Amino acid sequence: MRIDRLKKERALKKKRRIFLLLIILSLVVLGYACNYIIHWFFDAKNIEKEIADIEQIVSVSEIEVPLEDENVVTYGEESEPETSPYWSYISMDMLTVDFSNLKSENSDTVAWLKVNGTNINYPVVQTTDNSYYLKHSFKKSSNRAGWIFMDYRNSVTSFDRNTIIYGHNRADSTMFGSLKNILTSNWLNNTNNHVVKLSTETESTLWQVFSVYHISTTDDYLQTQFSSDTQFVNFIEMLQARSVYKFNTSVSENDKILTLSTCYGNDSERTVLHAKLIKKYAL
Repeated sequence: MRIDRLKKERALKKKRRIFLLLIILSLVVLGYACNYIIHWFFDAKNIEKEIADIEQIVSVSEIEVPLEDENVVTYGEESEPETSPYWSYISMDMLTVDFSNLKSENSDTVAWLKVNGTNINYPVVQTTDNSYYLKHSFKKSSNRAGWIFMDYRNSVTSFDRNTIIYGHNRADSTMFGSLKNILTSNWLNNTNNHVVKLSTETESTLWQVFSVYHISTTDDYLQTQFSSDTQFVNFIEMLQARSVYKFNTSVSENDKILTLSTCYGNDSERTVLHAKLIKKYAL
């Protein structure tokens, strides 16, 4: 009887230790979750304030730019049939931005990006790496919401064959949090959404979307330099084959591509948009 009682007492003590350990572990997890939520909330509030501040200091407008304007260059029209939406796209209004106050606030500012059918309507920054603006805001304060930034390998003055812009997928739809809209039927069925607008200090540009998709995290679509036209054409075909929607947009070795990339739900997948340059207006 004494031995049985001792066994029961040991078993009870073991259960209590396990229960206490589970409580401690739960409190640690809860503390971590609360800390994350609090930081996320304050990061979001700070980004919201910065966006409001930017709206106060910048002048962004859309203007009609006739195709016959001597400062206009169009691309790819020779391969487009008369029924192609391309002809209406190149007549769309273009962005003009006064960058003076933005550059005073952050000298890393290189462009302004607008994507119809989303909340993306922000200045774009660029620095010497692809990590700084993952954890810093436009005002360069520490913030895990980050900011919209161009790949450090790209040239904003000439555009490479593949110019890449990144941003976090924020749950409050700031930064690239609303880029997921591109995978919805509402966005895809509205052809006005199929043109991305990008303005720099020296020129305003229009880009026609030709591929949208989400994919397991990979870097094969983030190539910026190509050894030959053949390699670039193979790259284009890979991007087109991934698209969840058939845009019927022709893309060739003579085109330049704009790529927008963000997380899809979590860090194991990406949401991606690709568009080709169709019009440039020298400011």
